Amino acid sequence: MAEELYFIKTNPNIAKINLYNKLCREEENILTFLQPNGRANLDIIKDKVKDSVEELTKEELLSIFSWFSKMYHSDDEEIKTQLFIHGIDLFYEIPSTNHVENFLQILSNYEKLFQQDLNYIVNAQNFNQFLVYGIFLTEIINKEQGKENILYDYLKSDYQSLYVLAEKQSKLESFEKNDSANLQHYFSDLYDLTKFYKGSIIQL
Repeated sequence: MAEELYFIKTNPNIAKINLYNKLCREEENILTFLQPNGRANLDIIKDKVKDSVEELTKEELLSIFSWFSKMYHSDDEEIKTQLFIHGIDLFYEIPSTNHVENFLQILSNYEKLFQQDLNYIVNAQNFNQFLVYGIFLTEIINKEQGKENILYDYLKSDYQSLYVLAEKQSKLESFEKNDSANLQHYFSDLYDLTKFYKGSIIQL
């Protein structure tokens, strides 16, 4: 789990019914993922899901994630389908440990620059600003390597201040040649998948 980074959108209304009912029906199965204090933890999780799945802590959501992964371990697509049916939409992932570390490093630097904590659950609009910054940063680095991205030019006029900061920061960042190209791909994909989304984004 720690080697990958997952991006999740939630549907609290679906989770309130489907996930809550599943937790009630299969209590014995999930209890092993909630130790210590399994029963008390389960009651807390059920109360939160009944209100809004977005109230779950990172650890609580991870335990649900682990439970689903164990139940449907033979098929990654089935894990995603079952999570989706229960109000948790795993819409994107970064699979490489090295890329995850670089992505999180950019995120950490961005948080320091903007004095903004993006936490594990973040408003989509704030997350999208970070993605635009990431597109600029990786494009500036890639441009030095002779590669260009159309999306970068399209966004530049609307986000001039983000571009200026990314330009300054690019002198301090260093990635392997292939890593910066892969990172740019992740930032662009995530931007496309979230630019019109109004809810929260969870990073797990």
